Amino acid sequence: MAKRLGVGFVGAGFVTKFHIRSFVGVRDADVVAVASPRKEKAAEAAALARSLGVGEANAYADVREMVRDPAVQAIWVCSPNPTRIEVMEKIAEAGRNKIVGIACEKPLARNVREAKKVLDLSRGFLTGYLENQVFMPAITRGKEIVWRRGAASAGRPYLARCAEEHGGPHEPWFWSGKDQGGGVLNDMMCHSLEAARHLATSPGTRDLTPATVSAEIASLKWTRPEYAAILKKRNAFDFAARPVEDFARASVSWRTPEGRPVITEASTSWSFVGPGLRLSFELMGPEYFMQGNSLESELKVFFSREVKGTGGEDIVEKQTAEQGLMPVVTDEESAYGYTAENRHMVRRFLEGKTPDETFEDGLRVTQLLMACYMSAERGAKLAFPPAGLDEYEPPAAKGTFRPDDVFRGAR
Repeated sequence: MAKRLGVGFVGAGFVTKFHIRSFVGVRDADVVAVASPRKEKAAEAAALARSLGVGEANAYADVREMVRDPAVQAIWVCSPNPTRIEVMEKIAEAGRNKIVGIACEKPLARNVREAKKVLDLSRGFLTGYLENQVFMPAITRGKEIVWRRGAASAGRPYLARCAEEHGGPHEPWFWSGKDQGGGVLNDMMCHSLEAARHLATSPGTRDLTPATVSAEIASLKWTRPEYAAILKKRNAFDFAARPVEDFARASVSWRTPEGRPVITEASTSWSFVGPGLRLSFELMGPEYFMQGNSLESELKVFFSREVKGTGGEDIVEKQTAEQGLMPVVTDEESAYGYTAENRHMVRRFLEGKTPDETFEDGLRVTQLLMACYMSAERGAKLAFPPAGLDEYEPPAAKGTFRPDDVFRGAR
C-alpha cells in the first residue's frame, strides 16, 4: 500500500477550495495539481494548497495534461455539472492504468442518462461519491449512538428528516436550469435525500429499498420582480425569463428487509433568509429521537450598528449579515463533513478498497432526484422506479418550468 496519495482537482471554484482547506486534516495525501480552463483560477487554487502546506500543487489548463502528471494518482472532479461526461472521458483516456481512483462532487450528473454514462466511463477505477453530509461528525456520531442504544433496544428508526437551506448559490451557472440540470432540487436535495437515507439505514448495509416518491417544488422568492432584478444585476442571469424552483420538499417511503415501512423527508431552499447556510436533521424511532442544526453552534458573536463592515462569509457560509447576534461555525470543513469525507476517500484509494459512497450511490441519488421532479410535475405520488426515468429531464432543465406549475396537483 502506498503511503501517500497525490490528488489532482478538476475545477477551481468554491467547492474545490473548500476541499483543499479540508486537506489540512488529511494526513496521508497531498494536493499536487489543479486543472481549470481558466488557468488563472487553477493557479489561485494551487496557491491556496501551497499556502496551507497541503501540497506543492501545479496549475493546468488541460485535464489530460494534469492526469498525465506522474504525481497525480487520484482525481477529485469538482467542475460544473455540464462538464461531467467530458471530464470523465478525458480522465479515462489519459488515466487508464495510472489513476487509482476518481471522486466526484454531487450530483453525479444532471439526469439519469448522464449519470449512467459517467458510471460507465468510471469502469476499472475505484470511485467515490463526494456526499459530504453523510460524513458530518454530528450525523456519523448521532447515527452510531442511536443505532447502538435506541435501535438495539427498541427497534430500528422509522422516520428521518434532513434539510439544507440558504439564500442561493455563488456562481451564475447554478441558476441556469439547462447547465445545472434543474433548480434547488437537483442542486441540494441530493444532499438531503442521501443523508436521510443514510441515517435510516442499518449500519454497514444498504438494507432499504425505495417504494414510493412524492415531491413538491415552487419558486417562492426569486421570481418576484424585485428579486429577479437583483439576481440579474448580480450575475447577469435573467431568472424572470428562465425560472427554476427555489424550494423543494420530498418524501420517500422505503421497505426494510422485513417489509416494514420507513419514511425519509427532505427539504431544500434557496429562499431561506437567516444567518447563513443551515443544515438540519432528525431521526426518530419507537422510543428515541435525535436532532441537529449546524447553526446551533458553540460560538456566537455580536456586533452593534456602530460596527461597520463589508459583506463576506468569514462567519458562516452564505452569510447574510455583518451586524447583530450571529452563530459562528468554527470549522466549516470539518462540521460539514468534508474533512472526514476526504480522509475516508484517500484511505480507501490507498488501500485499493471501495469507498462507502461510490458512483453507484451517485446514480441511485440521481434516480431519486428525477423521480422527485416527475412527481412534482405530475402532482402525484409515484411508485419507484417510475417508467421513463432514464430518458426524463425536468422542465427546469428544458426551460419549460413556470411558477404556476406548482398548482398542477390542485387542478
